[in-house]
Amino acid sequence: MNDSEVNISGVVATTLPAVTTGSGRVRPLPSSDVIIADGVLAGWQQRNRAATVPHTIRQLRESGNLDNLRTIAESGDAAFRGRYPFLDTDVFKTLEGLAYELARPSADEASREFFEESVALIEAAQADDGYLNSYFQHPGIVKQPWEDLSWGHELYNLGHLIQAAVAASRQLGDNRLLDVAVRFADLAVAKFGPGGEEEVPGHPEVEMALVELYRTTSEARYLQLAKLFIDRRGHGTVALSVFPAEYFQDNAPLRELDSVTGHAVRMVYLAAGATDVAIEAGDAELLASVIRLWDDMVETKLYVTGGLGSRHSDEAIGDRYELPSERSYSETCAAIGTMQWAWRLFIATGDAHYLDVFEIVLFNAYAAGLSADGCAFFYDNPLQRRPDHQQRTGAEPDGELLRRAWFVCPCCPPNIIRWNAELQDYFAASDADALYLAQYGDASVTHDGLELGIRTSYPLDGEITIHVEASPGDERTIALRVPAWCHGASVTVNGTPAADASENGWLRLTRSFSAGDLIVLTLPMPVRAHGSHPHLDATRGTLSIARGPVVYSAEQQDNEYDLDDLVVDPAWVKAAELSSAQLSGDAPETVIISVPAAVDTPGRALYPELAESVSAPKPGEPTTTVTLVPYYLWGNREALAMRVWLRRP
Repeated sequence: MNDSEVNISGVVATTLPAVTTGSGRVRPLPSSDVIIADGVLAGWQQRNRAATVPHTIRQLRESGNLDNLRTIAESGDAAFRGRYPFLDTDVFKTLEGLAYELARPSADEASREFFEESVALIEAAQADDGYLNSYFQHPGIVKQPWEDLSWGHELYNLGHLIQAAVAASRQLGDNRLLDVAVRFADLAVAKFGPGGEEEVPGHPEVEMALVELYRTTSEARYLQLAKLFIDRRGHGTVALSVFPAEYFQDNAPLRELDSVTGHAVRMVYLAAGATDVAIEAGDAELLASVIRLWDDMVETKLYVTGGLGSRHSDEAIGDRYELPSERSYSETCAAIGTMQWAWRLFIATGDAHYLDVFEIVLFNAYAAGLSADGCAFFYDNPLQRRPDHQQRTGAEPDGELLRRAWFVCPCCPPNIIRWNAELQDYFAASDADALYLAQYGDASVTHDGLELGIRTSYPLDGEITIHVEASPGDERTIALRVPAWCHGASVTVNGTPAADASENGWLRLTRSFSAGDLIVLTLPMPVRAHGSHPHLDATRGTLSIARGPVVYSAEQQDNEYDLDDLVVDPAWVKAAELSSAQLSGDAPETVIISVPAAVDTPGRALYPELAESVSAPKPGEPTTTVTLVPYYLWGNREALAMRVWLRRP
């Protein structure tokens, strides 16, 4: 494969910190073994606890999420607040993130008070039979529990409750939520398990949570129910309304589905849960099916930023190569779900290529969803903003032109809270033979007597320095991921170039390490240009710019000429220049790129005759520059034009 054939990733939520069973190829290191100390990811976590958490707690209180639970807990008669039957999940996701934050020495009292208040309300609101949903339990709601599995989201709620409960148990040793979750899960097993109603939830999510509950309790009934939900889907099981079967991934059994389809978040949650089931059940056929779906997604349906979903009307993935930039939906929750799926495929196979996609999503499609100050969010994440664009994120009719403080359907903000709090859980893994560094950041990693201090400003530059701070003295293997976008990676041990084996995306260093050893991994990060597949009509004749795992975008405020008129030849990208800048008062210092460009202002004809366009002058040499900023930092200033894909001559 030559360089021109390599995609942005190089590939042709639950938490998973402490797997105690299963047949995965590798096992993730628990939270206690990884501490993110400094750098970009540490900054995200600090912003999360200092800004996003208190902001979200305030919004949850003001929006009535806690009041809904309080009405049930206290047998009150206050009106249900909110439009949707799944608003409890926003509390559950926040509690999952708080379980991590409260386990840190820096935990604040306001977060602890919210956690305690919420847990008490959840315990008190649970029905005698274990059911819990403040919408369907509300005296003013006509619908009955389990009446509408397509849209009721009760099992989706259960999934997020389980994940919060598992996090609280693992991180805090607090089993109060776990007791609630087990009672609710047992009700679901009795109702939908073997011999029960052969139905599936309209919104997948509970599948990966049930597997996590099985991992925590060793109770096989939870794994069995997760497997039943996976295998039942695709047989016309979901009662259809509003959208067709494809929307619910119910048009064909997952094992036979030929491509990821339908609602993007539902799809990746389902696939992640199926991967969990395949790992724990040793189901090679199911694993092969989800790998096939993953490959098709990466090759034909994923945006260059790692975003998933091209349709606003049904928040759906779209057809192969249907990837319009300005209409990219790429919901932030879908980015999280894609990373959840990628991580599980890595656990199942040990293949580094899944981590390459994970990294692209992390630093682009996911990171763009949160403002630099941590208090505003994108629901959908376009790759282009036209100068006259007026549609608000999340298709809400009013509010800010860019990110907004909250949504009527606020699924993304609490999802960001838990994901940022859990970043260390996706940092490293091990098997009987090696310690795998899956992601890079300034951190401390401990495993089986081996202690590593990692110092780097990645992804701002590509030098990763690893200090061996303690070692048991026997022979060990440290496996370093070499991203597929990187060409010419090198590594030294105590200043001597290493010639260890490199395979399947890993550079494996095997030796008897000693305290004081110094490993330096260098990942060259030249600015590079990417084209797109010729079947991808929306970006034909354009290029995008990337450096390392970070995709770049041009914002109008940094450029003299209209972005639509700027033209960049791939050959000019080699002359790109780097500089440091702080884009706004809340944004951290970052690397910006200046690339030579030409200006080509077209005529006014919307559809000129081809003969005229052939004879029109074309830009031949660069006459200006285009300034680009990391895509994940776009939209923190004025609401002006933005482009990821730039015209080519």
